[in-house]
Amino acid sequence: MNSISLRIVKILAPVALLLAFPASALAVSQSPPKPVVGTGTIRVPQLAVHSAPSNSASVLAKLSEFRPEDYRPRYVLAVREKKVAGKPAWYKIAVPGRPNGRTGWVPAGNVLIRPIHWQVVVFRGSRMFQLWKDDKLVYSNRVAVGAPGMETPTGLFYVTSRFKPVRATYLGAFAFETSAYSKLSEWPGGGVVGMHGWNDPSVLGKAVSHGCIRISNTSAAFLRDRIPLGTPIRVVAS
Repeated sequence: MNSISLRIVKILAPVALLLAFPASALAVSQSPPKPVVGTGTIRVPQLAVHSAPSNSASVLAKLSEFRPEDYRPRYVLAVREKKVAGKPAWYKIAVPGRPNGRTGWVPAGNVLIRPIHWQVVVFRGSRMFQLWKDDKLVYSNRVAVGAPGMETPTGLFYVTSRFKPVRATYLGAFAFETSAYSKLSEWPGGGVVGMHGWNDPSVLGKAVSHGCIRISNTSAAFLRDRIPLGTPIRVVAS
């Protein structure tokens, strides 16, 4: 290859890289999401969630050890911790349920928290999602989000259930329930927002759902093999 050809390759290489990705993929942040403390299960029959790291603080919510829907262990997501003598004494957790975005404190001894390395970030405006493992971007693809008036809520949520749809085949190859709730309380589960596969790829990149996050069946299968219960899902407006 002569010097002129090499110069042409150098000029065209960045252009080819740009063409390899949709514009929306290039518009989203390439910085890793803020880490969380961890995720885990409840160790007491009823977990009281306090407004401050103190047993005398007001109780914001109570979470049962097992989910009433299927009697499986209920997961919580810890976003902060307060240590005493170098050991966790309290965890600040994301509280599932309406209204979205609530947080509260629970005694460390009442939950079993382990580190979580995976995080999903959904860009509602760009209609893309990313899968991160610690500070490494592992996967990215398009999504469909809530239609006007039924927008997918923004905030920090997490995976509360995983399942392969059997009867509800419109949920595609695999589905994840999240701790987020849509504007539609009459929607299944009281308006639980799901992140799930979809059999019609033409909807991807559009705002067409009732609040759920639709992904391709390929993406759903990819996530199925990687993200466990409790995985953080961040939905941002951009």
